[in-house]
Amino acid sequence: MTTIYSGSIADLPDLALSTRQPWAHAIVNGWKDIENRKWNTTQRGMVCIHASAFNKRNYDNDFADYEEVVSEYAAPSNAHRLLEVDPSNLTFGAIIGVARIVDVTMRHSSPWFFGKYGFVLADQQILADPIPVKGALGFFDWRPRKIVAPELPAQPVSAQGSLF
Repeated sequence: MTTIYSGSIADLPDLALSTRQPWAHAIVNGWKDIENRKWNTTQRGMVCIHASAFNKRNYDNDFADYEEVVSEYAAPSNAHRLLEVDPSNLTFGAIIGVARIVDVTMRHSSPWFFGKYGFVLADQQILADPIPVKGALGFFDWRPRKIVAPELPAQPVSAQGSLF
């Protein structure tokens, strides 16, 4: 079941996890309940799901290999849903949703788990409007940071130093 994120952009988590398409799409639609990684994390709670730009170059040839890529992972009972997705509608290089990391495991009954570590996901939601963001490896802070110069203390103007 797909749930659309109803909060504001300001309420989105600062941390994001970049995932290749079509797996990011499967996560935010609630079909994929495990994100596999070679590394462990202590991170728990809501994170943004970033759809990597990496696979876009693999699909640029009219998405001819999309079905082949998805079919390699046809074992999960709901992976067939990805075959129903028009790959030209996938978003790349953007925050596309959120998910809650509730656990990290080295064993799981989910057909999506193939380890070494599985980030167990819940509360997946898709954004109605993706937010273009350059991704990074691991967890990354996706929000642009403004560098604000500190305010200088006001200097008293003396009568002698005044230009007027």
